[in-house]
Amino acid sequence: MKRAPGETVLTKRTGRPRAPFSRAALYAMLILVSLVFAAPLIWMVSTSLKPAEETLSTELRLLPSEPAKIPEYAVRHYTEAWTDPIVDFPLYLRNTLIVAALSVSGVVVSSTIAAYGFARLRFRGRKICFVVVLATMMIPFPVLMAPLYVIFKELGWIGSFRPLWVPAWFGHAFSIFLLRQYFMTIPKELDEAARIDGCGHIGIFTRIILPLSRPAIAVVALFYFIFVWNDFLGPLIFLQHRDQFTLALGLQAYQSQAGATSWNLLMAASVMVILPVLVLFFLTQRTFVEGIATQGLKE
Repeated sequence: MKRAPGETVLTKRTGRPRAPFSRAALYAMLILVSLVFAAPLIWMVSTSLKPAEETLSTELRLLPSEPAKIPEYAVRHYTEAWTDPIVDFPLYLRNTLIVAALSVSGVVVSSTIAAYGFARLRFRGRKICFVVVLATMMIPFPVLMAPLYVIFKELGWIGSFRPLWVPAWFGHAFSIFLLRQYFMTIPKELDEAARIDGCGHIGIFTRIILPLSRPAIAVVALFYFIFVWNDFLGPLIFLQHRDQFTLALGLQAYQSQAGATSWNLLMAASVMVILPVLVLFFLTQRTFVEGIATQGLKE
């Protein structure tokens, strides 16, 4: 039996309209889009496994001319990148981890407290203060570079890690916004029940809000960790000594050494830099999705 143009076809089992595209076509589209986003990463890994003379070849080739030597190239290039005499990657990794740990801790502590205030406390001018906090997200960092440098110079902090992690202990606008929106999904009846049991704001915050907000807090911590891990401009401005460099500065120094760039070694170093972030994301993927998609109260 023929159907009229535009007529909806119902499935026999569910009686719901049949999707215009099959599941296979949908998966094909998703795979295609994923490959587009993964192409730079794939090419970076491919370049790290090629000899130096093939990295700048005009011939588009994913694998080296001698694929059998890929294990040899991998061991050699990644070992050379890790033990480079000019770019001390183990030291830069330690510096980055120190800055990331202090910064993430500061953002989680300060942003959760500020978000609780905006979500649960009633005070005059609360909405105006929240709008001002959101407005700070529209100010690009290059606008703040000169004033921040002057302030930190007067404090004697230039050439140390303090300009990179101390500001994180005074709140982060996006993190406050994200946590505040999550806190508002938690029913206020829980606060009232806690007050009947004798809890104040500190008890409500520590015993009710924080336990129910672990997914959102994990998302904030992951977002800020990725930001600190990839931050290049901040360390470039505030750090002065090579033994204080982070991984982002280490990659830049590796690229400019001796007036030339060994692209295979640079790509090997880049893979080692992004690998911890990828591993961390995949390990926390479930918590990350839960923090974005779920509500504060679990049934």
